[in-house]
Amino acid sequence: MPRTARDVVFVDGVRTPFGKAGPKGLYAETRADDLVVRAIRELMRRNPSLPPERVDEVAVAATTQTGDQGLTIGRSAAVLAGLPKSVPGYAIDRMCAGAMTAVTTTAAGISFGSYDVVVAGGVEHMGRHPMGEGVDPNPRFLADKLVDPSALVMGSTAENLHDRFPQITKERADAYAVRSQEKVAAAYAAGKIQPDLVPTAIRSVEKGWGLATEDEPPRPGTTLDDLAKLKTPFRVHGNVTAGNAAGLNDGATACLLAAEDVARELGLTPRMRLIDFSFAGVEPEVMGVGPVPATEKLLARNSLTMDDIGLIEINEAFAVQVLAFLEHFKIADDDPRVNPWGGAIALGHPLASSGVRLMNQLSRLFEERTDVRYGLTTMCVGMGMGGTVLWENVNWEGAK
Repeated sequence: MPRTARDVVFVDGVRTPFGKAGPKGLYAETRADDLVVRAIRELMRRNPSLPPERVDEVAVAATTQTGDQGLTIGRSAAVLAGLPKSVPGYAIDRMCAGAMTAVTTTAAGISFGSYDVVVAGGVEHMGRHPMGEGVDPNPRFLADKLVDPSALVMGSTAENLHDRFPQITKERADAYAVRSQEKVAAAYAAGKIQPDLVPTAIRSVEKGWGLATEDEPPRPGTTLDDLAKLKTPFRVHGNVTAGNAAGLNDGATACLLAAEDVARELGLTPRMRLIDFSFAGVEPEVMGVGPVPATEKLLARNSLTMDDIGLIEINEAFAVQVLAFLEHFKIADDDPRVNPWGGAIALGHPLASSGVRLMNQLSRLFEERTDVRYGLTTMCVGMGMGGTVLWENVNWEGAK
C-alpha cells in the first residue's frame, strides 16, 4: 500500500564536553567509542519512557573510520551502550557533516515509515586519529587537474575563500572570532550550554581518574590584540590563524529522533520538527562556501526567504566561511539570529560530531524563543560540499 510521509521530530540531544586533541587533551587516554557510548547511555537515561527495544536504528558518524572509530561504530556503540542485540546500527561518513547526515538519513527512514525511533550522532577523536590518517588520495585528482592541491588542506581552502571575498579581511575574521568567544562565555555564565553536556570519565598519567564536565577549548577574554599576534600557518602573510578557526578536537554527540505521533505515544516531548534538508557541492578549493547553495536550494524548495529564518546555527570551521555565508545572504556580521550562544571557534569542532551540537543548541534556543518559527543548522564540508537542515519550532506561538 502507498505510504504517507510522517512528521519527524528531534526529541533530545546530548554531547560529551569537547576536548583539545593531543597528548595533554581531556580525552588523550579515552577511547573514541567510549565517548559515543557515554552519549547514547545518557540519552536513554534522560528518556526513561522509551523502551530500549523501540529504538529501530543507531547511526553514528566518524570521519576516520579506523581503530576505536571503526568496526561499524553505530552497531558496536549500540551493543556497548547496552541496547538490545536486536537493535541494528551502522557507520556513516560525510566528513564534518557526518552527524548531520546521520540525522537526515535516519529521519528520511522515519518519514518513509521504515523506523519509528532512532539514535543518530557522531564521534571524532582527532588526537588518536588525525584528519587524513590512512587516506590515500587518488593521484588523478592532481594529475588530471580535477582539483587544485589546496583543496586537500582545509586551512588553505579558507585562505582561498578570503581571496574570493577580499572584503572579508583578517581583522573582520578576528572580530567575528572574538564575538564567538564572548558569546560562549556568556552562555556558560547563564547556564545555557551545560544542560546537554554528559559528564564523562577521563584518565591521565599525571592526574589519574577525573571527570570532564565542561568544554576545554574556549578561551574567554580573548582580544583582537591577542589574535593579531598569531601566525598564519597556511600562507605567508595570510588571514587564517588558530584564533579565527576551530581547533583540533575530540568529542561525541547523540540525539533521539522519532515520528511525531510515536513520540507522543511514548511520552517523549518533541523539541523541534524537521521540515527539509539539502546538501550541495561546490569547488573543493573553496569548500567553505558550501552552506550557501545548500541553503539556497532548501529555501527555494520550501518557498521561504532568509527573512523567514529566526535562528541560524552555522558551524564555525573558519570565521571566513561563516562571513562568506552572511555576505551572500546580506546578513550583518553581528546579527543576533546567528549562533547566539557562540560556536565552534570557541567550543571546538570534532569533525563528524558537530552537526548534532548545532541541533542541540537550536532546539534549546527554540524553547526560549517561542516567537521564532523556523531555524537552520548549516555547515561546510570537506572536498567541497555544504549541508543545511530546516527546522520548525514545535512551541511556536503562532501555531496556537
